[in-house]
This record gives sequence, C-alpha cells and structure tokens, in this order.
Amino acid sequence: MKEMEYRREAALQYAKQWALGRNPRYYNFEELGGDCTNFASQCIYAGSGVMNYTPVTGWYYNSSSDRSPSWTGVQYLYNFLTGNKSVGPYAAATDAAGAVPGDIVQLGNQNGYYHSPVIVAVEGGRIYVAAHTYDAYMRPLDTYIYQKSRFLHIIGVRNW
Repeated sequence: MKEMEYRREAALQYAKQWALGRNPRYYNFEELGGDCTNFASQCIYAGSGVMNYTPVTGWYYNSSSDRSPSWTGVQYLYNFLTGNKSVGPYAAATDAAGAVPGDIVQLGNQNGYYHSPVIVAVEGGRIYVAAHTYDAYMRPLDTYIYQKSRFLHIIGVRNW
C-alpha cells in the first residue's frame, strides 16, 4: 500500500463549489436524516480520490442504495476515518487548535454527535465551516448551538 497526500485544496474547492448547491452525482439525503455527512464525504473524496469498498465498515458511494454507512452517518464516518488501516483517507481525533482547513468537525449533544461540517478556514482564532442540510459556506463555527464537538484531522490517504 502506498501513502498519498490528502489534497486539501481540492477538498476546499469542492466545498466552495457545492456548499450552497447539490452535485447531481450524489443523492440529497436532506429528507432522510440530513445531508451533512454526505457532503463532508464528498469533500473528503475530492481531496482523496480513493474510496474503500470494504463491506459494512468501508467508505464508499455508488448510489443512494449502494453506499457504506460511513458515507452518510456521523458516527460511522468518525469510526471509519479514525480506524482505517486500509485504503482511503484516514484521520486522527484532535482539538480545535489542531484542526486545519479540509478537516471535519462533528457537533453533538448528550445523545451523541449529529452534524459534520467541513472546516474551510481558520482566521483570527475562529473556525469557519461549510455544510449541507442547513446550507452554509464560511459560517463561523461559534454561531452553531451544540454541547460538544470533536475534530478530525485528515492525515493522509492510502491506495494500492
């Protein structure tokens, strides 16, 4: 397996292009629990170019009915990125200070994590995000209401 760089600029360009719209290649899950993690996965894919087709625990999207739970599920995406030892992107949990544009933040409450915005800028000590469901681009993270957050720093990508 070879290590590849995560192309943050490609992920950020994708986020800018599609934050306020929908790429017709992907189903809009807004009416099925939300589109935020689907959008985050699209951005990560734009920066990685590699999917992981491992049944159940992988990270892939072929269609709305042929995708991994991690493509659209908040906790599943976290589990995949932090546990991936095979092909595709991989990440480490970090804090706000360790997050950079192209990374993911997940917001939650006492019931768990429910939202996966993409970090698009860190300026003047503030983090700005792009997200779907409630579409946003360059929204300050501190304007969201949440009880807890976790940050996923994407380290790199593996491929055969």
